[in-house]
Amino acid sequence: MASAGWNNFHVGKECGHVRWSRKITPKLTVASGQTVTFDAIDSSNGQLNAGSDASAIGALDLSIANPVFGPIYVQDAQPGDVLKVEVLALEVADWGWSAIIPGFGLLAEDFPEPEIKIWSLDREKGYAKFKGMRIPLRPFLGCMGLAPATDEELSTVPPTQAGGNLDCRELSVGSTVFLPVQTAGALFSCGDGHAAQGQGEVCGTAIETPIKATLRFEVMKNQPWVTAPHYQTPPRAQIPNPLPDLGTYGALGVAPDLYVAAQSAVRGLIQWLIHTKGLTKSEAYILASVAGDLHITEIVNVPNYEVAMSLPLGIFSSD
Repeated sequence: MASAGWNNFHVGKECGHVRWSRKITPKLTVASGQTVTFDAIDSSNGQLNAGSDASAIGALDLSIANPVFGPIYVQDAQPGDVLKVEVLALEVADWGWSAIIPGFGLLAEDFPEPEIKIWSLDREKGYAKFKGMRIPLRPFLGCMGLAPATDEELSTVPPTQAGGNLDCRELSVGSTVFLPVQTAGALFSCGDGHAAQGQGEVCGTAIETPIKATLRFEVMKNQPWVTAPHYQTPPRAQIPNPLPDLGTYGALGVAPDLYVAAQSAVRGLIQWLIHTKGLTKSEAYILASVAGDLHITEIVNVPNYEVAMSLPLGIFSSD
């Protein structure tokens, strides 16, 4: 079927839920090839706003956090099929938040106290400012997923083989996601708007923001290689970046455990930011989460593995 007009189908903020379940009544039924817009509340489910301070972090009800919006029923989608999701447009709010939540994040033991950073998002210039630095806006949906095959209700916080809380920053405008269908109609939902995030989201949050998403859906048959989420991105030249490419600075973590190596790499970058850029420890941790990239650089030289945590130096350039 030909693509429908962008505004013909809409899922509103009232359609949020915090469990993946095939028992949830679909809010919308569409045919393969049609386009849907979604209005999603931020991952705090509206508990935080532009005036929030650190005391609001301690008061968060995490049982209602990370809502997703839907589900939508896609006609002709059956278990064994693949739902192709094209990200056509993403519009963030003019504000966002990042936080250190006690007990959460890669370095939870290092940061026992709650912290929050409220961001002003300059959508025209394409970045958010942070103590003289500029963080490029590259919005994406942290959550895109399908209902599970089981009758069990699953939390929206951990990802599953059918998608969910992927927190993969590659899934921005122009990208396509392929999700394995688990139940009739696929039952797609999305949410968790991010204005910017580094690879790893190490402190546990990105620049969290309300978001309006426009997505197109297509049912794909006979793609047995898609048993977990796959994706395709546009050429790098098509991704807007308001900052100059000045290279990167990175810290390496080496350990016989990838998690420990990742922690070591992030701690190394935090120390560099503290000593060379004048940031506090908490500011450096948040910056690493929203702008830094965590990646495996070596996994074959056993018994030790190597993980890098890097930052683009262009964020330190002036306007």
